[in-house]
Amino acid sequence: MTESHSRIAIVTGAARGIGSAIARRLASDGLDVALFDLDESACKETAAGIAKKGGRAIGLRVDVTVAEQVEAAVRQVANDLGPPTVLVNNAGIIRDNLLFKMTDADWETVMGVHLRGAFLMSRAAQVYMTEQGFGRIVSLSSSSALGNRGQANYSTAKAGLQGFTKTLAIELGKFGVTANAIAPGFIVTDMTAATAARVGMSFEEFQQAAAEQIPIRRVGRPEDVANVASFLVSEQAGFVSGQVIYVAGGPLA
Repeated sequence: MTESHSRIAIVTGAARGIGSAIARRLASDGLDVALFDLDESACKETAAGIAKKGGRAIGLRVDVTVAEQVEAAVRQVANDLGPPTVLVNNAGIIRDNLLFKMTDADWETVMGVHLRGAFLMSRAAQVYMTEQGFGRIVSLSSSSALGNRGQANYSTAKAGLQGFTKTLAIELGKFGVTANAIAPGFIVTDMTAATAARVGMSFEEFQQAAAEQIPIRRVGRPEDVANVASFLVSEQAGFVSGQVIYVAGGPLA
């Protein structure tokens, strides 16, 4: 059966790490992909790599906290690639510190990128999804949503994304749009490398210590998350909505 909806995906925070891996995986699944990030050159480089393998992709500089930029960029995707039916809210930032050291800016910056960003992106993209009667919204939460020392801002934002996801699932389900969240555990990225530096450990030691606490005895890779995202945005995941899937190598205490 021929699909009646477009196969266009937007991935935010796609310059590197998990976002880049998801963009590349969705392209390999046959979707056209728009990569959004503040680092436009890295997005364009990944988009060029996708094009070399026969896919269609564009990279755009977008600040997901600025409504005008989000709306303009989503319109550009609709014009250049087609109306988007897949959105992956991956853009994220850390400003770790203990509560008594955390500044107003530390709090507001993290809330802005994670929560405001996901809100603005989802609001803009759902217009095209509801028109087509099909959509997939996947937001990146984290195991830190369960609480993590030095991350009062990040943990709160990631927990908030879980509530946001469940609400989108309720509101948009009747339009054929599903919403789910992925909550990674320890994944090897620039962000976890920064955390290692914050606690005064080498990244190798940090990974080894983390692996010892994970039931399958290894740390995660961006591709582990991309594999789950690939399923959640697929046709086959149409009866999965409002869920939070922990990609953490085992159950969490």
